Amino acid sequence: MVTKTKETIVQTKEGTVRPPVVVLLGHVDHGKTSILDFIRKTHIAQKEAGGITQHIGAYQIAKNGKKITFIDTPGHEAFSAMRARGAKVADIGLLVVDASQKVQSQTKEAISVIKSAKISPIVVLNKIDKPEAEPERIKRELAKEGILTESLGGDVPAVEVSAKTGQGIEDLLEIISLVAEMKELKADIKKPAEGVVIESYLDNRRGPTATLLVNQGTLRKGDIIGTPSTYGKIKLLEDFQGDPVNEAVPSDPVLAIGFESVPMIGEKFRTFANIEDAKNNLCQTRKETMPAPVEIKPGQKVLNLVLKLDTLGSREAVEKVLKDLPQEKVVLRILKSGVGQINESDIKFAKAHPAEGHPAVILGFRTRLRSGIENFAEKEKVKIITSDVIYELVKNVRNFMERILKPEKIRTDIGRVKILATFLTSKKRQIVGGKVIWGEVRRGTKIDVLRNEELIGKGKLINLQRDKKDTGKVIKGQECGILFEGDVKIEIGDILVFYTEQWEKSSL
Repeated sequence: MVTKTKETIVQTKEGTVRPPVVVLLGHVDHGKTSILDFIRKTHIAQKEAGGITQHIGAYQIAKNGKKITFIDTPGHEAFSAMRARGAKVADIGLLVVDASQKVQSQTKEAISVIKSAKISPIVVLNKIDKPEAEPERIKRELAKEGILTESLGGDVPAVEVSAKTGQGIEDLLEIISLVAEMKELKADIKKPAEGVVIESYLDNRRGPTATLLVNQGTLRKGDIIGTPSTYGKIKLLEDFQGDPVNEAVPSDPVLAIGFESVPMIGEKFRTFANIEDAKNNLCQTRKETMPAPVEIKPGQKVLNLVLKLDTLGSREAVEKVLKDLPQEKVVLRILKSGVGQINESDIKFAKAHPAEGHPAVILGFRTRLRSGIENFAEKEKVKIITSDVIYELVKNVRNFMERILKPEKIRTDIGRVKILATFLTSKKRQIVGGKVIWGEVRRGTKIDVLRNEELIGKGKLINLQRDKKDTGKVIKGQECGILFEGDVKIEIGDILVFYTEQWEKSSL
């Protein structure tokens, strides 16, 4: 038997019974963060300094002596990126839906994530305290998306909760424990430690820092550890509350310090007998972590970007949303991406890598500007876009992409006139008479002259008359006199096509 804090890890013949790893997915503003916050407040002992002092991307609670690990991702975009690398992170996915609204686009995307990752779903019907909440309607909508809850004859549990009042939260934790028990989650604490990088960033004081989720074995302080992109010796392990620990067992989230460089989100880690073996692992797999070069097709414009973000987890989410922007006309090329503050070297790099006559644009997400940086960027004519909201940042990038495109000249045909008579002609001007056979004729318009449906010349409308009186407009079926100015002599039977032209902002 192995003891870890106040909870007991049960060792069986088949291995260690490990806690479940849970991730919350669903539409924005449906209450994922609020549910996590309520669970934190009610199930994690507050420290004298004021509770959890840092965000490490995961945390654990204890319910009736049993642990539950929650993955606190910045959104299911980042979770999808981890899954795409083959990282099996979670055992259970909580599908959070606002019971007062409906199943929306991101809800459907979350369902796809849960199915693709092959994790057990639990439907969480949040905001049940609202008078307009209709949980049964939501269940029927989910059934159409392949999520059949138990009350409708399926095998997916559904729990009604309110993150505002706490209603149903304890029931939810009980259901999570029950589902975990049915899954019979096991691991071997005696094997060499391995797992997944949940979060990572560069700490200005302590260096490369990563949140690791242990899948197998026991991770200890002093272990040699490696991923496909980096390696190191663990100098310090901390739990999610920032307390030092000597070891971490399966399903434990732990903050590790000692990597030579910041590892990538979603990478698998494992321990090695020595540094040399860890280096050899790095050399064999380094190429797999290099981004593919962006292909620029003829006629496409390019916007070069430099990304600076608070964590690599944020980078995963930002890069994915940027990739989803339309790029048929303007290609986004990320030249450099990292964590930390925007500094002078970033600005110099951006200026040295222009495209379409503009220096690279620096995107800052949840990161601060060092003192004097804005003035330096303005002097170097480098654009910096910063935001704490991912979709606001992407909106600003989209606007910048559209500014690169030249405005488009939009032509609108408004009318046709068949010429019935010709009158005075002087230099490039001519008076003709005709009948409007389609649309209308207005002053200030341009004219194409067609003869036998072929374009023979162009001109413009100088003056328009009806019944020998000046007028601003003549409509279909009416006859009119036209003072034409152009490069062709109009004849009886010709067709004049009247149109307008205006410059419009190009769109992606």
